[in-house]
Amino acid sequence: MSNDALPARTAPRLRRPTWRDPRLVVGVVLVAVSVALGSWVVSAADRTVGVYVAAGTLTPGEPVDEGRLRVVDVNLGVEADGYLRADAGLPADQVALRVVPEGELVAATALGDAAAVDVRSVAVPVSAGISDRLHAGSVVDLWFVPEQSPGSGADDPEPAPLVAGVVVEDVDAADGGLVVSQQGTLHVLVGDGDLPAVLAALGADGSVAVVPVVGT
Repeated sequence: MSNDALPARTAPRLRRPTWRDPRLVVGVVLVAVSVALGSWVVSAADRTVGVYVAAGTLTPGEPVDEGRLRVVDVNLGVEADGYLRADAGLPADQVALRVVPEGELVAATALGDAAAVDVRSVAVPVSAGISDRLHAGSVVDLWFVPEQSPGSGADDPEPAPLVAGVVVEDVDAADGGLVVSQQGTLHVLVGDGDLPAVLAALGADGSVAVVPVVGT
C-alpha cells in the first residue's frame, strides 16, 4: 500500500489555558501561599520585644526595681513570655530569688515575694586577705579555723568545713592594693538550716575562712 492511500493526520491544537483550568488555579494558589508564607517568616524574624536584663548582679533577697534593670530588644519567639517583658511592666515589691548575673535576661521565675527567700545575710570578717575575684554573686565555702594555742602541736583541732556553696551578697573591703585587701567584711547568704552553725563559729575562739569555689 502506498503512502498516498493513508489518511492525513491533523496535528493536535494547543488550547490557551483559561481560569477554569484546574492546573492554572492550583498553580496560582501555590504561588500565593508561598508569597504569604515568605512574608510571615520575614516578619517573624524581625519581631523583637523589650525584655529586662540585670544592670548589675542580683542576689537572693535583694529588692528589684527598674533602677536595677535595663531593657534590651530581643527576638525570643514563643519563649518571650518566660522572661520579664518591659511592655508588661515590672511587678511591685519583688525580690531576687536566685543569682542573676549582670547582663543576663531576667526570667519570670527569678523574682518573687520576700517570704520565698530562705537565706539570711551574715557578715563575715576577713583578715587574711580578700581577693578581687570575690564579688556579689560569687560562690564560696565557709570553714572554721580554731585558734591555735601557744606551743600548739599535732593534737590541736584542725580547720573544719561549716557550709558549702554560699553566695556572696556584698564585699566591703578596705583599700589594700590592686589585688588583695588585707581586711574587710564579706556579706554572705546563709540558709536557715546552716545559720546556727555559722553564728556559733563567728562567736567562737577562732576565725571563719572564706574559700572561693573554683569555676563559679
